[in-house]
Amino acid sequence: MKKILFLYVLISLKTYAQKSDFKHINFANADSIANSYKNENLKSLPKLALLLTKNLDTDAEKFRAIYMWVSKNIKGDHAAVSKNTRKRTRFKNDSIKLNLWNKSFNKILFKKLLKNKKTVCTGYAYLIRELCTLTNIEAKIIDGYGRSAEVNIGELSIPNHSWNAIKLNTKWYLADATWSSGYTDLNRNTFILDYNDGYFLTEPQLFLKSHYPLVEKWKLLQDDVSSTLNFVNAPLVYGETFKLQIITIYPIEMKNNISKDEEFFFQLQENNELDLSQIDIQIENFPYTKPISIKRTNKKIHIKYKFKFKGFYDVHLLYKKQVIATYTFKVGH
Repeated sequence: MKKILFLYVLISLKTYAQKSDFKHINFANADSIANSYKNENLKSLPKLALLLTKNLDTDAEKFRAIYMWVSKNIKGDHAAVSKNTRKRTRFKNDSIKLNLWNKSFNKILFKKLLKNKKTVCTGYAYLIRELCTLTNIEAKIIDGYGRSAEVNIGELSIPNHSWNAIKLNTKWYLADATWSSGYTDLNRNTFILDYNDGYFLTEPQLFLKSHYPLVEKWKLLQDDVSSTLNFVNAPLVYGETFKLQIITIYPIEMKNNISKDEEFFFQLQENNELDLSQIDIQIENFPYTKPISIKRTNKKIHIKYKFKFKGFYDVHLLYKKQVIATYTFKVGH
């Protein structure tokens, strides 16, 4: 079994180069243009597309300006998300009612988007696609499953998320403006714009940690053998994981069994060099603790830890006190 799991890890590491393809491009000009039109409305998408891209030379820069504008100017609509989820769950076994609901919801959704600059994931993905099309950049809406602490843990929900694939220089890339844009403060029922660059042209292997497409080819991974079962049972990752571009490699499952006093290894892949002294482990709500050892080899971080007490624990890996991955451990004799 261990050989099979190790083979899965090796195969899944074979990926197309992505964000690194554009490391030679300085996106500062595109970002500046996007910020300068922050008060622009959506009454004319052709006008908005032209304003954002007319002074940029490459498709990558044009897409960056579009993506930044959408991510920083469109707010999420938590109430609409909740209502849509309830309705789609209710009608999941009735294709006629589900189709009627989707049509009626989309009409309301796009009216609210154009009028109030407020929407759900479908609206974000739609707006990205339309602005790209007007700029002669090929873009598609990708439907699938988004994974968080509330959904797609252990079992698959109904399809609940949409994002984009964008073609730049003959290659496809992945991006999620919804999750880049910010978050809902449920205590105040307010959406907080808080841009996260980690979902812009994300490496496919990292993207797959929280996004699983309905159509397999949009994983953009070569020879990938993972399934939705791997997806729902994997460690949980967070926005901070994407900001730092960290990929969890081992263990490949969220739930783990181990004996007391047995040494266990976590393994991460870093795209940007991390300060190893800033990595901590948190067991449940207890104070942070340091691993037995941490070492780096070829952009792989190896973390050794020993569980000293029996029990069932939520285990969090942290970097600079921010959670980057969550696992559970059943510690026996």
